Amino acid sequence: MSGGGCSVRAIWILTPHDTVAFSRRFAVVEKRWRASWEAEGGGGGEGDGWAAGAPTPSQLPADHEVAAAFAERRKREGTARGSGIRTSLSSVGSDSWVDDPITRHVISLHIAKEGSDGFMIWPVVLQKRGGYYVLVLPLVDPQSFRAYGNLLKRSDCGSSDKENGNLSSILLNLPCITGAFMVAHVIGDIITGDIAEPEVIVNSGPSVGGLLDSLTGSIGISARSKPTAAPVAAPAASVSSPVGAAQSESLKGGVRPFDKDILRNFIIGAMPFGTPQDLNYANVNSIRTTGYSGDPLPTDQKQPAWKPYLYKGRQRILFSNLETIHAALYDRDDVSDFLSVSGQVTCRAELEGLPDVSLPLTGLKTARVEVSSFHHCVQASEPTDNKQTLVFQPPLGNFVLMHYQAPCNIAPPVKGFYQLSMVSENEGAFLFKLTLMEGYKSPFIMDFCMITMPFPRRRVASYDGNPSIGTVSMTEHSIEWRIVSSGRGLSGRSIEATFPGTVRFLPRTAQRTNSSFRSVSSAAYAEDSDSEQDNVKNGASLDDYIMEKINKDLQAVDLEEPLSWHAYNYAKVSFKITGGTLSGLTIDPKSVNIYPSVKAPAEYSMQASSGDYILWNTLGKCPTAVLPREI
Repeated sequence: MSGGGCSVRAIWILTPHDTVAFSRRFAVVEKRWRASWEAEGGGGGEGDGWAAGAPTPSQLPADHEVAAAFAERRKREGTARGSGIRTSLSSVGSDSWVDDPITRHVISLHIAKEGSDGFMIWPVVLQKRGGYYVLVLPLVDPQSFRAYGNLLKRSDCGSSDKENGNLSSILLNLPCITGAFMVAHVIGDIITGDIAEPEVIVNSGPSVGGLLDSLTGSIGISARSKPTAAPVAAPAASVSSPVGAAQSESLKGGVRPFDKDILRNFIIGAMPFGTPQDLNYANVNSIRTTGYSGDPLPTDQKQPAWKPYLYKGRQRILFSNLETIHAALYDRDDVSDFLSVSGQVTCRAELEGLPDVSLPLTGLKTARVEVSSFHHCVQASEPTDNKQTLVFQPPLGNFVLMHYQAPCNIAPPVKGFYQLSMVSENEGAFLFKLTLMEGYKSPFIMDFCMITMPFPRRRVASYDGNPSIGTVSMTEHSIEWRIVSSGRGLSGRSIEATFPGTVRFLPRTAQRTNSSFRSVSSAAYAEDSDSEQDNVKNGASLDDYIMEKINKDLQAVDLEEPLSWHAYNYAKVSFKITGGTLSGLTIDPKSVNIYPSVKAPAEYSMQASSGDYILWNTLGKCPTAVLPREI
């Protein structure tokens, strides 16, 4: 991962309490910034304040000045990100005055100085990760800086897409914005500890095969060996826990402390003198611990930045197709079901030297891929007929070869209906009638399947009912029905599963009922606005996110539907399927070519799992807007 075309003036990490937890300034880049302004003839007149023509500061602001400016912006815009839309409360010179939602992520900070109007720093890329706010200030030319200053003084509201002076046109001419987002993203990963290599699945052993497979397959039970994650060769210093000893500390102010030494060492190796070179944490850590490869290279080959040292050992190449299906199933004539597949192809190339790998993707016509993106080492040909060829020089370790999004081209793995109605205030009757793996034939195997009925506002006292298959357990706020257990996969046939029953809840006082369903204050709602993207970024599930929403801003509901307000009137399905893809996009491992030719077997595995897979209560309201149409 490279941040080409980008140089960073400074990085700040702020806590929710508007204090600076970490900062780093790059003097070399700052000299270039000042030289560019001096070449332009200075910053202009003193009377222009923070807008275009404002004098340039003698140096970058101190940490306490940045913290104060960020707190002031939060107060001025309503939240840390703001709305990005001009309202009656917007003031001239504020980001919301520009009237562009991108100002929620690319912001300006107004630094106050005693005895003067102060100055502005822009563009500051903002990301929230793990409760912290990551601010990255890239180097831009004075013309772009002045252009944004002019937008802060405009009297008209909004701008046309075709207008040359709008914010989008300014940012499109600044590749440093993309680089700054990449820097902020990887710093956020280090803060949260989300730096594990992508998963590559391989079979742990050969198939049992023979008579056992035929016998178990005939009754719909798989006896094949389960896939496991490919082992990752760790460098001398472990990178699995970047927060180090800080993880054992108690939370301070609602955020977990992070290891500043690890972050500081990464910045030194990844972006020397403020210019990002390689933002791959594993590469940077490997270079730091083992150094660059000392092996001689052929004179006609150049070692790429994403492969700092060469592999030695048994040669093979592994591919995994990992798909996640998102679904909202209503079982109603007036509402259409929603199905979407998001997937990625991961790779681990254990190949000596610097070979080129050619990989054909098949099933494009069937998959109808809507969106795709590739690793920066990949050269992708134009799709023709039903194929597309990828040529790449693979980096070390596990990496994501491509991301894609496509519709689900076969029937839902789990379909049917779910009904829930309240018999009394503390008792509800429910019914499931489901069909699993209808139309799925070998080699598709469902490893496990579980249905969860969440009741976030009530405490479950007991339940009655016997499912036709599987086992049932309960927690304080849910009932879990495990239809297919791990180790006893379902393959070769479909099954029907029913579960009628009742659920009883502990009584609740009227005071608790009234207080729990009150909407929150505007300040709490604003904080929820800030946390929304952070939850999605860190992989929060849909039901967790919905629970957070309803805990804050739900109005009271009627007695006849105390559980059935449309935000949580659903059952969540969790499953994992191996042996095929739901989109139809596949790889033929026999068609993988390596140049120069080496004897290296290509292994390929496929896995699909549930993401936000929801069965909505057919007796309740159908919130079609809750599940996004684009995942």
